[in-house]
Amino acid sequence: MTRISYTWPDERIAADVAEVRRRSPLVHAVTNFVAAPLNANVLLAAGAVPAMVSALEEVGSFAPVADGVLLNVGTVTTESADVFRYAAKAAQEAGTRWVLDPVAVGAGLSLRDEVSADLLAHEPTVIRGNASEILGLAGAAGGAKGPDSTADSADALPLAIELAQRTGAVVAVSGVVDYVTDGTTVYEVPGGHPLMTKVTGVGCSLGALIAAYVGVLDDPLRATASASAVLALAGERAGATTRGTGTFAVALLDELSTIGLD
Repeated sequence: MTRISYTWPDERIAADVAEVRRRSPLVHAVTNFVAAPLNANVLLAAGAVPAMVSALEEVGSFAPVADGVLLNVGTVTTESADVFRYAAKAAQEAGTRWVLDPVAVGAGLSLRDEVSADLLAHEPTVIRGNASEILGLAGAAGGAKGPDSTADSADALPLAIELAQRTGAVVAVSGVVDYVTDGTTVYEVPGGHPLMTKVTGVGCSLGALIAAYVGVLDDPLRATASASAVLALAGERAGATTRGTGTFAVALLDELSTIGLD
C-alpha cells in the first residue's frame, strides 16, 4: 500500500487549485437543506458554479450537463429518496463524475441506510464521509451520533480501503487527518481546525468541493486529496484569525476565496 503525505504547500495542490479556478466547474448539488447555503458559498469561493437543483422533474436533465454532481443524504425524506436515485442514475448514464456523501449512515436510521445502499449501485466516483459513516456504509458498526463521528478516521481506514476496492470509488474519510484512497494508494491529509466540527455544513461542503475538483481534473484520487487539502488549509488559516464559530464560518469562505491567489 502506497502512502502519500499531502498538504499545502505542494505544487500539485497549487496546480489543481489553479485549474479549478480556470475551468469554473458547474456542480449540481442535491444536498441537505441545513448545509445548502454554505455548500454553495464554498463552491463560489473555490471558483466553481453551484446549482442546487432538487426537483425530480429536473435532476435527470441537469446531471448530464454538470461537470460534477454531489448527492448528500443528510435530510433525505421518503419523497426525496427518488430524487437521489434518479440523479445518481442520470449521472452514471451520462458519465458525469459524482460524489456520495452518506450523512449519518450507520446511526440506526433506516431510510438513509437504504437509499445510500441503492446509490452505491450507480457507481459513485467518490464516497466521502466521516469515520462512522464510512464504517456504517462498509457494513460495520459505525456508532455515529447523528451526523457526528464517534470513531477516528484512522480506525476507518482499513474498511475504507476495502470499500474502495469493492466499489471502484475513491473513498475519503474525514477527521483530524483525512484519508483518501482508491484501494491501492492512500493520501494522508493533515490540517484543519477544531472549529470546523462546530459549524454546520463544513463536512458537507467538502463533498461539494470534491465534486468540483473531480469534475474537471483528470485523476479522481488526486483531485479528492487536493480538495481535502484545500479545505484543511482554509480551516487552519481561518481558525488562526477568529475567536468563535460565527466569524470562523465567514473567515473560512474568505480563506477559500484567496487560496492560490496569494
